[in-house]
Amino acid sequence: MLFNSLVNDVRSAFRALLRRPALALTAILAAALGVGSTTAVFSVVDRILFRPLPYAHEDRLVSIGLSSPYDANEFMFAQNYFDLRHNPGPMEAVTSFLAGAAGCDLNLENPARVRCLRVEASFLDTLGIAPLAGRSFTREEDLPNGPRVAMISYGLWRARFAADPDIVGRTMPLDGAATVIVGVLPSNFEMPTLTPHDVLLPLALNEATERPGRALRVFGRLKPGISITQARAELQPYFERTLATVPAQFRKEVGLRVQSVRDRQTGRDRLASLALLGAVLAVLLIACANITNLLLARAVARERELAMRAVLGATRWRLARLALTESLILGLAGGLAGAGLAFGLLRFFVSIAPQGLMRLDTASIDARVLFFALAASVGSSVLFGTAPALRSARAAAITGWRATPPSRGGVRAVLVSAQIAISLMLLTGAGLLLRSLWKLESVPLGMESDRVLVAHFELGRQRYAHPVEQVAFINSLEQRLSALPGVEAAAISDSLPPSGALHARPYASIEIEGRERMPQGTGGMVAWRYITPGYFSALEIPILQGRAFTESDRTSDVTPIIVSQSLARRMFPNESALGKHVLKGPHGEWCNVVGIAGDVKNGGIAENADPEFYELRKGVSDLTIVEQGGSRQAYVVLRTAVSPALAANSLRAAISVIDPTLPVDLEPMRQRLGNLESRPRFAAVLLVSFAVMGVLLAGIGLFGVMSFLVAQRAREIGIRMALGATPRHIVVWTLGHAARWTVAGILVGLAVAFAGARLIRAMLFQVGAGDPGTLAVAVLFLCTVALLAAAIPSRRAARLAPVQTLRED
Repeated sequence: MLFNSLVNDVRSAFRALLRRPALALTAILAAALGVGSTTAVFSVVDRILFRPLPYAHEDRLVSIGLSSPYDANEFMFAQNYFDLRHNPGPMEAVTSFLAGAAGCDLNLENPARVRCLRVEASFLDTLGIAPLAGRSFTREEDLPNGPRVAMISYGLWRARFAADPDIVGRTMPLDGAATVIVGVLPSNFEMPTLTPHDVLLPLALNEATERPGRALRVFGRLKPGISITQARAELQPYFERTLATVPAQFRKEVGLRVQSVRDRQTGRDRLASLALLGAVLAVLLIACANITNLLLARAVARERELAMRAVLGATRWRLARLALTESLILGLAGGLAGAGLAFGLLRFFVSIAPQGLMRLDTASIDARVLFFALAASVGSSVLFGTAPALRSARAAAITGWRATPPSRGGVRAVLVSAQIAISLMLLTGAGLLLRSLWKLESVPLGMESDRVLVAHFELGRQRYAHPVEQVAFINSLEQRLSALPGVEAAAISDSLPPSGALHARPYASIEIEGRERMPQGTGGMVAWRYITPGYFSALEIPILQGRAFTESDRTSDVTPIIVSQSLARRMFPNESALGKHVLKGPHGEWCNVVGIAGDVKNGGIAENADPEFYELRKGVSDLTIVEQGGSRQAYVVLRTAVSPALAANSLRAAISVIDPTLPVDLEPMRQRLGNLESRPRFAAVLLVSFAVMGVLLAGIGLFGVMSFLVAQRAREIGIRMALGATPRHIVVWTLGHAARWTVAGILVGLAVAFAGARLIRAMLFQVGAGDPGTLAVAVLFLCTVALLAAAIPSRRAARLAPVQTLRED
């Protein structure tokens, strides 16, 4: 009986909707926009914030270590880690690995550079991961001078070994040595730090001989029932022991940090993800309000029909159920169309997204996301169908052919005001991000990036095992750079701004002749890099005082150094830094300040210009790699008279002459800088898109309500005009309704927008959360849209013929 009744409801709903196809299509389109955009964003955000991580009992996995100015992430020194490993306290198990991936040479038929990470034998067991094939490392393999073994990633197994099922036990030539493959990692494996990897190697820690200052990343699994807060409290005594090994003047700047793996991974992406999810949910709410207004208008138009149904015996529940069935059909149809739209939107997101955005490459419209789309469709159906259902149920109380007097549309007015308030919040957030992005892109970097080509490479461990071989390669390359056609200036460095320096040291550790060091604190970090003489010319970094490095400095007995303007002011606030002696060298000699360079953004575009100093890479082959500034990785900087694309071929050819097997990454400096701005640009583009979508939906909603108001109150308008009201009075009267709804929405929206802007404050750059200019522009834009939406119905009302209107009634 109930099933037959539901079937009849569905049939009646379909017939009713087919009689008004324009209304049905409009509602379906609005639902598709809301559900589709929400589903597409959820497919991305779900991977970041909600989907389970690929570890067993991931809620018990934590990152443990010291927080300090030395490193943005927590770390632990080797001797302190050994103490924790012997006395894990609240931890069921702990493990460690080195911070970053190092390049390794895979010398197969087609040689390749792969990313190798060194991990402890307990690594996979602590994470709760089983290899896809084979096993993890044994304790014996994880010792210094142990057997050469490795685990390879799923991607490397498929790409270089054709997914060989017998791969376990096979050897591969890694860095010139035969290495036994003991396991293959599962396809969904990822490092807790999200560091890209191809090969895992044994960390080979040795408590007896390990360097005390070696930094490790440490992760642990909490015992069942232990919270992170409890773990932090239990580890406090261990932290006090660790703190005793830190130099006294630095202890106030060191703390203990214990956080979940998800919190560590999502750090800078969490806020942006929540902001985007909130934006699309706001669009979905606007779409629901729009559909509610459409259905309310339709319910008013059907009051006579509903009255007849009530007279013929339909109960209030029957009428409400029929209205809810129509809403559910519209919601599901919109959700189905929205799922298709979500596929296209997700592809669009991927196409404009910056490289390295967390898990975006794995986002897809899978069963979990489709279930979310279904839930959003059903939920929105209930949301926009409740008010029309209640109104339909009220028609059961009508006992005659005529409906009750038409309502003044209070619910519809509230919905329009709500749409305007939500739209203002979206516009304000989008405007703040756009202003922030504009300020970010206009920040002076302290260098010129036009016509600059950058090349990055890392010398292989097999061919360049000895420092002398590395120095020989750099020397040979440096000699060839100046002979390249169209090159105005060329340099080699071990790192480049603005993505940071390879080296940094506390300001308190910098010696100044005749002065004592700082008694307390690190004084912040000071970046430094090795460079060749052409560095400042290649990047057009100004030398404010003194001079740049010259070729003669390489053979001089005096060790030259160049400091940045901010570092010079800090070291010598009331005098010139030129000629001063700072920083003792490896043999106790002082470095002589020969120049003061302009400040350069070195820690990222949004950060302050770090103080830094530059040392000259002398390129003398009989010095050790540390003394002469060589490194396995290096950057080549060319300022060219031609386009960087043309110079790239010449540079690649010059490197190939020396080593044709060396992989080289080339990109224009302008593109390199653009990549650093890509994350805020991505967030701004998406939020602006959703804000525009929300405003358009709000404008369409206002237009629809105003049109219905004119149609519903045509008799009243006719009477007003018959009594002497002019078309101008009618326009003002109708626009007054729109103005009241708009003003009410803006007043509420200002409060909501200000609160929302404070939530995204961490995403802003040199823009306040309550920026008055942004709020003013958002309000003005929204008022313009509202005026345009209300103008056409108002003009239509002014053109009504009073005699004909009264005659029709």
